[in-house]
Amino acid sequence: MHIQDIFERDSTTFSFEFFPPKSEAAADDLFQRISVFEALAPSFVSVTYGAGGSTRERTHDLVVRLKQCTSLDPVPHLTCVCHIRDEIEQILLRYAEAGMSNIVALHGDPPRSRPDYDRSQDDFKYAIDLVKYIREFNDRGIHADPRGFGIAVAGFPEGHPDTPNRLVQVQHLKAKVEAGADYVCTQMFFDNHEFYDWCEHCQMVGIKVPLVAGIMPITSLKGLLRMADLAAGTRYPAKLLRAIYRVQDDPEAVRQVGIHWATEQCLDLIDHGVRGIHFYTLNRSDATKQIYQTLGARDSAGLRSP
Repeated sequence: MHIQDIFERDSTTFSFEFFPPKSEAAADDLFQRISVFEALAPSFVSVTYGAGGSTRERTHDLVVRLKQCTSLDPVPHLTCVCHIRDEIEQILLRYAEAGMSNIVALHGDPPRSRPDYDRSQDDFKYAIDLVKYIREFNDRGIHADPRGFGIAVAGFPEGHPDTPNRLVQVQHLKAKVEAGADYVCTQMFFDNHEFYDWCEHCQMVGIKVPLVAGIMPITSLKGLLRMADLAAGTRYPAKLLRAIYRVQDDPEAVRQVGIHWATEQCLDLIDHGVRGIHFYTLNRSDATKQIYQTLGARDSAGLRSP
């Protein structure tokens, strides 16, 4: 279903993000858990994308499998990095033929296996270039939907390390929206005040598409430290850290603190009329399921109805 129709149907969207398995065994293991996510009836799910190598193909294979074998509505990620124009064209053709309705257009990072990768080889330097190309593809009328692919782009409520100037950053986001993005999904954050302030900045510059909040429940201290390395610039409120460190020797207690924090975030976001909540699941269903059901969103009827 095209993302415009999803937002028209659901007053609050709920979505999950998966990453492609690194092996066939991991792929089978993920699919055994997919039924749990499927039973939650999310608005859509997204699948991350590793630039280059087998991970790229596993993303393609996973989204097609989700489309063909489940009731889930998959939204694949697509990046500028490690791609020339013809490759992007072939991927879009494959997704159009498979019935995919939406794409997440991202800048992306070079694969860790290629730290010296020369980006001058890529035909798309920034995410906005990829958005424009997908719109051009849409205009050719290849997709079964006359609107073509719905397009998502990333937002960064707490700033992006490549653009320290926050005023410039929001202008870059506005440019991506004007180039054709249908909605914005944010990087994970743990302080709702940062998100609300960022939303106001978006409104001030004329960004009117839906802004979806990215939420990742902390389920372990090790996971927290790993996230702090990967998501540079993300702010961890002292209140959250204090609660985690208080029980750091009890893994289950740490998990419950993280789930409680994420649940309170979601409840507050819903109370403030957030357009959507996107859960970064790390391919694990337990924490997301617990939060989702606590929100009363398992059936989603009450939260989806206008």
